[in-house]
Amino acid sequence: MTDTVLDIRGLHVRFQTPSGDVHAVKGVDIAVGRGETVAIVGESGSGKSQTMMAVMGLLAANGRATGSARYGDRELIGLPLREINRVRGSELTMIFQEPMTSLDPLYTVGRQIAEPLMHHAGLSARQARERAVELLRLVQIPEPERRVDSYPYELSGGQRQRVMIAMALSCNPKLLIADEPTTALDVTIQAQILELLADLKARTGLSIAFITHDLGIVRRFADRVYVMRTGEVVEEGRVAEIFATPKHPYTRMLLEAEPTGRKEPPPIDAPVLLEGRDVNVTFKLGGGFLAGAPIEIKAVNGVSLALHAGQTIGIVGESGSGKSTLGRALLRLNHGVGQIRFENHDISTADRAGMRKHRRQLQLVFQDPFGSLSPRMTAGQIVTEGLLVHEPQLSAADRDRRAVEALREVGLDPASRNRYPHEFSGGQRQRIAIARAMILKPKVVVLDEPTSALDRSVQKQIVDLLRHLQEKHGLAYLFISHDLAVVRALSDHIMVMKNGKVVEEGPTDAIFDAPREAYTRQLMAAALGGKVAA
Repeated sequence: MTDTVLDIRGLHVRFQTPSGDVHAVKGVDIAVGRGETVAIVGESGSGKSQTMMAVMGLLAANGRATGSARYGDRELIGLPLREINRVRGSELTMIFQEPMTSLDPLYTVGRQIAEPLMHHAGLSARQARERAVELLRLVQIPEPERRVDSYPYELSGGQRQRVMIAMALSCNPKLLIADEPTTALDVTIQAQILELLADLKARTGLSIAFITHDLGIVRRFADRVYVMRTGEVVEEGRVAEIFATPKHPYTRMLLEAEPTGRKEPPPIDAPVLLEGRDVNVTFKLGGGFLAGAPIEIKAVNGVSLALHAGQTIGIVGESGSGKSTLGRALLRLNHGVGQIRFENHDISTADRAGMRKHRRQLQLVFQDPFGSLSPRMTAGQIVTEGLLVHEPQLSAADRDRRAVEALREVGLDPASRNRYPHEFSGGQRQRIAIARAMILKPKVVVLDEPTSALDRSVQKQIVDLLRHLQEKHGLAYLFISHDLAVVRALSDHIMVMKNGKVVEEGPTDAIFDAPREAYTRQLMAAALGGKVAA
């Protein structure tokens, strides 16, 4: 490392809450050198994001930072707002995990890139627009002259994140702080963003502080790493050294948290529980009196599958490939065309009343447990809600007893059943969602990205839980994900989807060890590739 761009010493962050003082960051020391990529890793709640929010002067109103964070010869902690505004955006910039929460939906992306150029660099509106086009070209947005006038909702997730990078780099900063910038992206888009950052770093000498819980990214992208736990740095060093010989037990736990193991296929005589033949789902977009004829999008195009008892079929592909739409079509939760059979029943044309008798056997677990759990219901009420529909004869005491059994089975303390969703961690909320599905004793469960929002260590716990439940109850899973490490650990058969079609399928090991299609190989390389060249 050459000279230090950012030097954090003895940083503490505290938040005043109604229940008392929360000490989120406890005496952290972190240094970022010029032209260096430093990763800050740890599970949710470890304090990694709050450390950098304090540096940028972006703590919540009830937060207070003490200690030192020096950028060159300037102390950032306690810097008046007017002074830190001169530094933010021009010399220090930050990009966040979800670009849609950072981009204004009412303004074009070109206008939003131009704003810091006019504020910090004093460019005219015309000059700023020209520079915005150059920046969009730099971050590899196709047709930048046209896209400069696009609104955020008109861009894909990966394109929106590229716009955020363009905004962050508009004034040629010395340090970029990237807070989980690839977590919500597909593996191929994630790889492209990392390659882009590595290329920009090599060309401009940019320093990067990269906040993440994904150690795979750290191995490929970073020079040095700081490991944080409960507000403290427990280990630091060169990436190669930390991965080869981790010293702290917590670091070893994080490195061992990758989902492992292989699922055995079901017996060859296992019955088919759910079958789809030539399933198609078409959506109509736009249209109307002034807009003309609507555009038809074929989200699922002629897909067939047969899911056996005890089997897990993993469905992988990028966003927009149709994998979630297929899962919902097979459960008759959207309008699909084709034959769908559950056990010996043709449910292709069953109406709402006709599907009710099958619903308890066909369950769905969503990606975002916080969004799928009612904030007004306790965990016990959420878990037993389906019993009110499917077993109305049960008394309140019987439902409560079933809730205790279901929560205990997914590894939650039944005493917590009177708490509300916001009082649980992300992993605990996902366990509640799983308990809600399992209490009805289903035969088929569609799992739609159930681990993507979770830390790696929590992912491993959920994978182990799903395996246990499958073995205990003989469940059949349709596992939808873009996380190939989790898919490999859980699935015995894989279907690869692109643009609504299945481009390749087969046993898990065959797909991973010898993929035939170029698209499958691209997915594998993006998810399991080597270190990004800087």
